[in-house]
Amino acid sequence: MRKIVVQMSVSLDGFFEGPGGDIGWHQVDEELHQHFNDVIAPMGGFLSGRVSHELMAAYWPTADQDPTASGPEREFARIWRDMPKFVYSRTLDHADWNATVVREVDVEQVRRLTAEPGGDLALGGADLAATFARHDLIDEYRIYVHPVLVGRGRRLFPEADAPTGLRLVESRVFGNGVVLLRHERVR
Repeated sequence: MRKIVVQMSVSLDGFFEGPGGDIGWHQVDEELHQHFNDVIAPMGGFLSGRVSHELMAAYWPTADQDPTASGPEREFARIWRDMPKFVYSRTLDHADWNATVVREVDVEQVRRLTAEPGGDLALGGADLAATFARHDLIDEYRIYVHPVLVGRGRRLFPEADAPTGLRLVESRVFGNGVVLLRHERVR
């Protein structure tokens, strides 16, 4: 059974983006980017919302052609282009780059997708993650805590009516001070 894995960066005070959508405080160096590549490459697909997909599609399809791109950036461009993508959107009619547009989060459809063979599914985008969490569809959280206090912006985790049990399965400190906290759902 494939798992649905949320992989997001946050500030120490819990924001995934600062005011105005600012993510310039993310501290992704070559070590961290290579780690991202290593964990994403064997996955079976990306699940994202329209905004996340459009941000990625605006840069990654040709990033490996940029002579100033680092080795991990060139590698990720190839990973991103080739990976199947499921874009959740009520407004998009079509999405490029090996993407399928899905109108709604249908629990049974998601369960069928996780029952298919292949690698785990990377879930990106805070709004989509909140929807998946409400339907109890997230199996694992890989949260990368950046050593910065943003002060305000958009929090990764919305308010919830009940606690969600998690079990720490990995932690790691990167050279730039970013800390990975990897938790699995307690079922």
